[in-house]
Amino acid sequence: MSEADHRAMRLALALGRRNLGRARPNPSVGAVVVAGEPGSERIVGQGVTAPGGRPHAEPEALAMAGGAARGATLYVTLEPCSHHGQTPPCTDAIIRAGIARVVTALEDPDPRVSGRGHRRLAEAGIRLTTGILRAEAARDHIGHVTGTLHGRPSLHLKLARTQDGFAAGSPHQRLQITGPIANGAVHLWRAHADAIMVGIDTARADDPALTVRLPGLSERSPLRVVLDSKLRLQPSAHLVRGARDIPTLVMTTRSAPVHTKRMLASFGVEVITVEADPAGRVDLRAALEALAERGLTRICSEGGPRLADALAQADLVDVLTLITGSTSLGEGGGLPAVGPHLGGRIASGHLTAIETRDLGPDRAVTYERSA
Repeated sequence: MSEADHRAMRLALALGRRNLGRARPNPSVGAVVVAGEPGSERIVGQGVTAPGGRPHAEPEALAMAGGAARGATLYVTLEPCSHHGQTPPCTDAIIRAGIARVVTALEDPDPRVSGRGHRRLAEAGIRLTTGILRAEAARDHIGHVTGTLHGRPSLHLKLARTQDGFAAGSPHQRLQITGPIANGAVHLWRAHADAIMVGIDTARADDPALTVRLPGLSERSPLRVVLDSKLRLQPSAHLVRGARDIPTLVMTTRSAPVHTKRMLASFGVEVITVEADPAGRVDLRAALEALAERGLTRICSEGGPRLADALAQADLVDVLTLITGSTSLGEGGGLPAVGPHLGGRIASGHLTAIETRDLGPDRAVTYERSA
């Protein structure tokens, strides 16, 4: 694999990231067609999975390339599909276009595809190179991989804490922990998610809007999900008052009062019932599986320390980003940001740090689930 291969795949990955959070239920794949001899290569086509999941990236890139695709190399971030669904197989389009070589980053775990796409191309005489920038592609396609292997969306947990480790003052005093650069990063994560999830404690204490407020990206605000076992969400909450503009889903249990369900529905909030855990709270795994049934693949959780620790206890955290602000809460303490179960996952190496970066005066450390 040459440096030119790496450059082309990096472009394909960048293209795929454009529609993260918009392509569900399909993965957001990037594809690039490169023609020409080594040293004089030129990009003749590029594509990304369209919003809603179709068309796929490969036929988009091939259509742009037109006749220049014959004898060219196709770079694609995920193994091309080889089965008939709502659209014909991408492998057929690749073969028909006369592509001479295909370079992929990641094998598709979907049993309808897994290895079959690569074999179909090889049987047609197309040269294959696989596994280039595989780790980066696995991160980008984590929602698709987690959904296929585990039947639930991937979960990215975001927590902010003060220098001395607190997420809130006492009693439950809301803190402005992070600055504008870190806040902008959080809004970009929201834009790349299929849904933002919080618990009822955060919804009541912080009254968040849970929208994307970056210039030019406001239309990327995803579904807002509230876990509310007893339906304590108030009609005055931002999440309720804005439900007709931005879809809002409340997940509750059978013990929730029917009249409150009707009240929330009158504001445009959708309320669904899922299983309860032994403590009577929304069962977290059941909640994520219910979201997967709706085609959601990527969840960003901003629900605060209690929900974060419960998610860790249930072994549902795939990615954790812990942002440490520049100020301390000081004497008297408050609510610790990292609870015992989440702290245990980090200490045991179950969640491993993969990236540290400064966001203005704040520092963000991202952890991934260990293989």
